[in-house]
Amino acid sequence: MKKRTIFYLPLLAIFYFNSCKSQETNNKRPNIIYIMTDDHSAEATGIYGGRLADLNITPNLDKLAETGMVFENCFVTNSICTPSRASIITGQYSQTNGVLDLWNELDIDKQYLPQELNKLGYETAIVGKWHLHKEPISFDYYKVFPNQGTYFDPEFREKGKGTWPDNVVKYKGHSSDVVTDNAMTWLNERKNKEKPFFLMYHFKAPHGMFEFNPKYESYLSDVKVPEPESLYHQPYWGSEATRGKNDSLIHMMGSSISPRHRNRNYVNIYKTKQRGAEKEQTSAAYQEYLKRYLRCVKGVDDNLGRFFKYLKDNGLWENTIIVYTSDQGMMLGEHDLADKRWMFEESIRMPLIVHYPEGIKKGKRVDEIVNNTDFAPTLIEMAGGQAPDYMQGKSMKEILGKGKATNWREYTYYRYWMHMIHHDIPAHFGLRSKDYKLVFYYGRYHNLEKEGTLSMYWNDENNSNKVSPTPVAWEFYDLKKDPLELKNEYRNPEYKSVIETMKLQLKAERKILNEEDDKYPHLKKIIDTHWEN
Repeated sequence: MKKRTIFYLPLLAIFYFNSCKSQETNNKRPNIIYIMTDDHSAEATGIYGGRLADLNITPNLDKLAETGMVFENCFVTNSICTPSRASIITGQYSQTNGVLDLWNELDIDKQYLPQELNKLGYETAIVGKWHLHKEPISFDYYKVFPNQGTYFDPEFREKGKGTWPDNVVKYKGHSSDVVTDNAMTWLNERKNKEKPFFLMYHFKAPHGMFEFNPKYESYLSDVKVPEPESLYHQPYWGSEATRGKNDSLIHMMGSSISPRHRNRNYVNIYKTKQRGAEKEQTSAAYQEYLKRYLRCVKGVDDNLGRFFKYLKDNGLWENTIIVYTSDQGMMLGEHDLADKRWMFEESIRMPLIVHYPEGIKKGKRVDEIVNNTDFAPTLIEMAGGQAPDYMQGKSMKEILGKGKATNWREYTYYRYWMHMIHHDIPAHFGLRSKDYKLVFYYGRYHNLEKEGTLSMYWNDENNSNKVSPTPVAWEFYDLKKDPLELKNEYRNPEYKSVIETMKLQLKAERKILNEEDDKYPHLKKIIDTHWEN
């Protein structure tokens, strides 16, 4: 027996050494916290320096950015909640992951990001907004809103509290506070603290209708929020696809701040018609729209402040990658538009800040063009893995380490599918480079069963469940000369060669990215017919 004991002692020592080494490796691997708001425009921050920066809305986020890395050119690939979230989870564009619009469900077996991080030994969790319909079963833990969730007294579906979708728990309070409380609770109570963790911490705010915490009622009440010039005047913007011939469709295209849109405008919503002339009505509606929105943003930033303090107080600051972004941008009155969906800058630009004291260049601003399909590959590689081939996005790990990348993309592709649904925006796709933007409005719904042909007035009683075709046209913007996209230069001969080059690149990108509409021959026909128009 004595000899056998002596024989096993070295084996036990080796086992103990390897176990300690494994734990040490795990402890050194970065934790990852992915923070996402809903519809937070980069304009509504200090760090991005837009017209609202001087209001000091986001001091905690700005401080994070000062010691992290700020991406100047981060874009969404489909500016609407569900498709954007699907691209973030899958690393794929919409036609590949199958989530084109708000109603498509992401298949359970395509919850790739948590699956890949689980393989790397991470404990995974999501708290807050999910909005991908099916149970987020691939996470070790979830506590997510049913659908959009509510601003006040939110309900969650929680793993371990019954069977989906009946596993409902209820809370009192404002959703931004409640989500933050629950994110910190999970960090306190997670089961295996020796493992690195991946936490998706998702706010509902500042999604419309901007139901802010009442404690912010007086915030900005005595301030006049800066107004965009294009709210009132933009004679050269758009095309027949977005305005109609001789402006015949301007009362039906795109929810507006002013009374322009006949069915959804914020003069009517906020009842400001009594304020005098149309400009005064519009200004009053804009001020109400922006102040409600910014109060929601302020509530998020205050919660980020206490969350960051929690991380520092609990020794989680130095070895944790913190990503801050939104699922897309937001139109804040530019072009007299509300909501998102458009391929205009304010809609497609996503704030993106990455903070990791041990592993990235601090205080660096980068202008490489990235998009939301890049997030999953990046996080997987930052966790020590290899981005799988089925992901279409590119890892930003080299950018995070060096502040630049070799052989990076020159363009980002965008596609909005939900033709004339909710906010009356025509379907379109396009390409955005650092200097230019090319957009093709094909003006048809992808589901022929929902398409109508009787009337352009798609919201009337006789055609309430149909959406009608809209005009087909191209738009082109020179972002260096015209960063506010006030003049469509598509017909300007000065840009002929640039447009021809971008069309070739757009066609190539659509083929590479599986975006050629093989399932939709009626769309292919329109695209082929009008490509050279």
